[in-house]
Amino acid sequence: MINSIPQPAFYIFKCQQSAPPGMPKPSCVSQNNPESQELFQFLAQTLMQKGIIATVQPIQTSCLNRCQQGPVMLVEPGHTMYVGLTKAKISRIVDEHIIGGSVVEEFVIADEVWGEPVLPSQMVR
Repeated sequence: MINSIPQPAFYIFKCQQSAPPGMPKPSCVSQNNPESQELFQFLAQTLMQKGIIATVQPIQTSCLNRCQQGPVMLVEPGHTMYVGLTKAKISRIVDEHIIGGSVVEEFVIADEVWGEPVLPSQMVR
């Protein structure tokens, strides 16, 4: 029998987009917010410390198109977009959502800026 790596139960896509200094657009990793520069590393370390890194895959992404709500990360499955992230919020998300199974509603993006997904079949020309 071949020893295989299990499929992750969760993928966490953490936006690592950084706007150049002087850009008016907000970004998820900002020179003006030193903590934002440490969030991905903090997420990965938290998953390692809790022993769940094998089943939760943190992924660095570029822009997730919700810059005004940044720092943001998307948890799959579930299409759950968490916004305004800090280390304290990430700790709660890992404990309550990833381990506990309950979405941390107070950190989830507002419906009016997220909404329902539009299927490609509805958009195709």
